Amino acid sequence: MGIDLDRLFQAMARLVNGAPMDDEAVGCTFRGLMSTLMTFDYVVVFAYRGKERPLDLYSTFDAEDHVLFVSLYQAGPYLLDPFYHAARAPKPGVWRMRELAPDRFFSSEYYRTYYVQTGLAEEVGFFVPVSEQVTVVLSLMRREATGVFSATEFALLKKAEPLVAAFVRHHWAELDRRFDTALAKKGRGRRKAAHPPADGVWRHLNLTEREAAIIELVLQGHSSESIGLKLGISTGTVKVHRRNVYRKLGISSQTQLLSLYIKNLGQ
Repeated sequence: MGIDLDRLFQAMARLVNGAPMDDEAVGCTFRGLMSTLMTFDYVVVFAYRGKERPLDLYSTFDAEDHVLFVSLYQAGPYLLDPFYHAARAPKPGVWRMRELAPDRFFSSEYYRTYYVQTGLAEEVGFFVPVSEQVTVVLSLMRREATGVFSATEFALLKKAEPLVAAFVRHHWAELDRRFDTALAKKGRGRRKAAHPPADGVWRHLNLTEREAAIIELVLQGHSSESIGLKLGISTGTVKVHRRNVYRKLGISSQTQLLSLYIKNLGQ
């Protein structure tokens, strides 16, 4: 696909005119700009702050796909998403999912039971920190029939990143206040926000801090070797902790572990 210069210049005119835009207009402008450069199937934009429920700023899904990609995702699976962890780091720039995913992500139970339902061949994200705590991630998604982004296309996205980042920071600079508002609507102040849904799971399941850290990494798709490197402990110690957790929870598989995790989110 060649670059559509007429549409590109029209999209850029909206970027530079400085007029206020709501979420829908910002998202549509981003989508229009990207569509002049290459094809893709979906766009979704989330804002992340800590372990709080991400804000859904914009998406192009139909009603059925919105349930899977947005509603179900916000209910808890986001906590295991490589994009979520990269946003928390943060890791500014343009990233492919496979660049950020743990070494066993594509064989993890989370991938098999949730992510594979999306039918995606690839997801690429622009990661834009807009404050000390908030990062906006603008994702371009391709289904399997469309195929992955080529090296040339990915290089073009990286060239567009400074423009996209400046646009996002201009229009989505006040997201901390919106996160605070979302918390207030749930009757939870900033103090209680220190205990997000995932932490509630571990308290409810009576795991130690070390056990919880290891099991979270297991669910994210890290191997025992990767977990050992991240936590500074031996692979053998990781395996011992995993066996102890499985025995404590009365389970014998990662399938049961993920089911228990999702079931107890927020309790």
